[in-house]
Amino acid sequence: MNIVNITECPLCGKTLFKKSATCIDHYVTGESFDICRCLHCGFLFTQNVPCESEIGKYYDTSDYISHSDTHKGIINSIYHQVRRYMLSKKARLIERISGLNKGVLLDIGTGTGYFSGFMKKRGWQVYATEKSPQARNFAEKQFKIHVDEPEMLNDYKKNSFDVITLWHVMEHLERLNQTWEKLNFLLKERGILLIAVPNANSFDANKYKNMWAAYDVPRHLWHFTPSTMQQFGAKHGFILAETHAMPFDVFYISILTEKYKKSRSPLLKGLINGTKGWLSSMARKEQSSSIIYIFRKKQL
Repeated sequence: MNIVNITECPLCGKTLFKKSATCIDHYVTGESFDICRCLHCGFLFTQNVPCESEIGKYYDTSDYISHSDTHKGIINSIYHQVRRYMLSKKARLIERISGLNKGVLLDIGTGTGYFSGFMKKRGWQVYATEKSPQARNFAEKQFKIHVDEPEMLNDYKKNSFDVITLWHVMEHLERLNQTWEKLNFLLKERGILLIAVPNANSFDANKYKNMWAAYDVPRHLWHFTPSTMQQFGAKHGFILAETHAMPFDVFYISILTEKYKKSRSPLLKGLINGTKGWLSSMARKEQSSSIIYIFRKKQL
């Protein structure tokens, strides 16, 4: 198997790393992967993951909800309930920040298409990409939206989109700096870029350490913090305009982590620790389990 061996930090370009943790793939294989930290800028990444063309088997399970839309089990049922609420919240946020009620939106990594379909119903012209054929087919049948393969990003024209969204996608993408460059190329000069990712400096990440479910190795190659996200944006011509906590993620991640730990009462323990994490993020947004980052292009 071909692997991605990172020899140069994608954020700062330095080459000195230290192993920060060893995590297990709880979803599919039970394999272990090391998470390393750049000793210069602190950026975290999973080392020696399968390359993009070979990582498909690590998504090949009916339990991987963003691709399968499974309702199996209490955790996935909670996920669906929360998603319905968050779709409206995301749409209102986009329309407030962009100043548009209708526009041209690109959703990268749309998964099963719930967000793209929701925005289409609100009158937006929606473009979407997704790697998983199964998820693409579901989105097209369920929401009557056309979903491109990721390679089609290269065919979109410069300054095409009012809004670009990546909901829990950036952490999966092997070509990190090239992705940021493409986002700058595709976004209109006064457009907005929304990126939601897990926060490796969150309350729950610090509590659960290497068991934290949002490390999700090897599917998650990159592990962002508020500081490193802001630095990546600045590196590629963006200004961080706002951040927003995703308040429900800490409950989902805590319950899932307790399940991985084989706790006797994963739901109860997850809810207790999720509540602690939620209260922590209310006091300090940078403690949130996941964060939405809103970027604008730097104006020349």
